[in-house]
Amino acid sequence: MSRLLISAAHKSSGKTTVSLGLCAALAQRGLQVQPYKKGPDYIDPMWLSLAAGRSCHNLDFYCMSHEEIMTSVGHYSTDADIALIEGNKGLYDGLDLDGSNSNAALATLTKTPVILVLDARGMTRGIAPLILGYQAFDPEVKIAGVILNQLGGSRHEAKLRTVIEHYTDIPVIGGVHRNRSMEIVERHLGLVPSNEDASAVNKIREISNLIKDQVDLDQLLAAAAAKPLSFTPQEFDTPADSTAVKIGIARDAAFGFYYPDDLDALTRAGAKLVPFNTLTDTNLPDIDGLFIGGGFPESHMQALAANTALRTAIRTAINNGLPSYAECGGMMYLSRKLSWNDRHSEMVGVIPADTVMHARPQGRGYVRLRETAVAPWPASRPQGEFAAHEFHYSSLENITGPLTYAYEVTRGHGIDGRNDGIVINNLLACYSHMRDTDQHHWARRFVEFVRMHRG
Repeated sequence: MSRLLISAAHKSSGKTTVSLGLCAALAQRGLQVQPYKKGPDYIDPMWLSLAAGRSCHNLDFYCMSHEEIMTSVGHYSTDADIALIEGNKGLYDGLDLDGSNSNAALATLTKTPVILVLDARGMTRGIAPLILGYQAFDPEVKIAGVILNQLGGSRHEAKLRTVIEHYTDIPVIGGVHRNRSMEIVERHLGLVPSNEDASAVNKIREISNLIKDQVDLDQLLAAAAAKPLSFTPQEFDTPADSTAVKIGIARDAAFGFYYPDDLDALTRAGAKLVPFNTLTDTNLPDIDGLFIGGGFPESHMQALAANTALRTAIRTAINNGLPSYAECGGMMYLSRKLSWNDRHSEMVGVIPADTVMHARPQGRGYVRLRETAVAPWPASRPQGEFAAHEFHYSSLENITGPLTYAYEVTRGHGIDGRNDGIVINNLLACYSHMRDTDQHHWARRFVEFVRMHRG
């Protein structure tokens, strides 16, 4: 099995655009490329999925056990020619002193060679001790090559190649010159998601062409030779039976933050996912339950507000007891009003609060939740705390009346620093994004909840 982990010395080194270009360039060769992204992230995986033509899956030490990570890598890349894992932050960066959740730890666990993307701006001879230090810091990590990024020109590239060849035994697999065509527009949560960028396909093609011209893909593929991966096979693709419940899922430019693993888990649990568009559809499809994930409702607030027919239909359905789940952006959409940059737009109005956007994150990073007695979903309640994550610039304000909460927040912010998971009728809405893992199989529980209330 061929695998590579694309990492960097530090964040903002350009590894995401390099990873996109590699995925697309290898796919254009006719290879089946299975992308992965380390850590909690929706936006980079959406771009990687589009580039590779296959769903990108997240690998997260905080939410997943080692066995679950190995199973994900083994299962989803079984029919792939190469698995490409994009790291987060730097190779040795992480939450703890021993680096147990770093990119290096992931490379060691999955026996995956590392390609180091180095931002070479302003560097000449100093690049050699940087590479040697990364190589020596953990001998178990196999650095199979480097890709020089943000090069100032051909002379700059030639100097660096000479230095690296003289002082190290690490091959230079590519030299990517500074080029504005490699840039993807960013905003408050990072890159603009590919589901919002009408030019995403053209942008990926442009990046891919630059990568093909500046990276030796044959040398890259040779470096990807990895040791066999040992994992426990699991039945991932059990089809839903005739008793499947229909769950409407918002899939459009405003809402696109869904983990493919979780959607697979919903299907395995007996759900048929029925997509709808919050921007253009005027009514809900024929469904038994509703799922509105995260996204950027603030970027589409006027269009969401203008679709009064759908907002009314959703409000009526939830008020009438439709089992519903909303995460972050989905919860913002269900509030009364959304305010951002002195603009105000009416939202669905189920949650008795207003959503206000701020200049700084109000909740960011990993969270830990403890389920309360009023949490609505039945069966297999998590034992003690379970892991999730949040990243939101908004807060709920002007809350009227007491709220009932499904979760006590023991780490993170949630709604108010203490609570998350608003429960109204059969709706559960929270800022936290959950992963369906052995810590908490939320997908199975939600499907069972929908089934219990199906008419």
